[in-house]
Parts: sequence; C-alpha cells; structure tokens
Amino acid sequence: MIIYNKLVRDKIPQIIESSGKQAEIRVLDDAEYKRMLNIMLQEELDEFIEAGEDEKIPELADLVEVVYAILEHKGISIEEFERIRKEKKEKRGEFGERLLLVKVE
Repeated sequence: MIIYNKLVRDKIPQIIESSGKQAEIRVLDDAEYKRMLNIMLQEELDEFIEAGEDEKIPELADLVEVVYAILEHKGISIEEFERIRKEKKEKRGEFGERLLLVKVE
C-alpha cells in the first residue's frame, strides 16, 4: 500500500482500478481543494524546472491544466483570463526581448 494524499486528475482512479489495483479517494471541500491546487501548482512548476528538454512541453501542459483548474475554481473563464493577460501585456509588455533589469539608481 502506498499513501499519496495528492490531488489527481479525474480519470486516475479508473486508470488505477483498470490495472487491477484499488484506489481510495474522497472529494475535497472548497478550502482543501484550494490548498491542494496551490500545492499542485508548485509541484508541477518544480517538475517543469527539473525536466529534461524532451519533457518540458508535457510538464508545461500539466502546469497549465492546474492553472485552468484554479481559474475554474475561482469562477473565471479562460476567455476572461486571456483578456486580463492581454491587458497586462499591453500595459507592461511581454518577455520577448529577454530583458534583465540589473539595477535602478
């Protein structure tokens, strides 16, 4: 037996059980879900940073999936999020020029 106590994607219990194992699950309340999403966001970020070049994009997809779950939990559509992102990009720019702010005097 392995104890995980980890937020997982919706189909993971079925995948586990189709392999002949038994998964114990429970549904989180709002406060637990928010906390676990934040933990998962950090875990996915760490996995992205540590991944080799061939695994970067799949790890980035996992990270985005957690972001989408956070948005849904907060009642914000992807379209609204994109509007906010584009507004911020318009006001503050993006990262395309690879600028490193060294210091300000």
